Amino acid sequence: MSDPAPSPDGSALLRYEAIGEHAELELELAGRGEVTLLAELSARWDELVAGLPEQPPAAAAPLLERALMIHERTRIDLIRLKESLLGAIAETRRASRAASGYAGTLPHARPRVDRSA
Repeated sequence: MSDPAPSPDGSALLRYEAIGEHAELELELAGRGEVTLLAELSARWDELVAGLPEQPPAAAAPLLERALMIHERTRIDLIRLKESLLGAIAETRRASRAASGYAGTLPHARPRVDRSA
């Protein structure tokens, strides 16, 4: 497939600009920890990149470089989020084990129903 013909109004770059905007949205969602919404955007990404030429027009280079940088920031945010979640899970497990240890020291509860009546 050949490069899109340059146009005076820049419409050949619209899809590349949309890729950058999409990358910004992904970064925003990752920063807020909204991974469900982030995952739902994958189909939109596929639509944006489908059919793009193998060799983008030279004018798209800055847009693609920026999108790449944003993607790297998104990846870093997701790694941080993952580490934070893993830390929270580990803390919850420690707290659960500690609570289980204390449960063995509690007096046995008395039945609530008087069966002698």
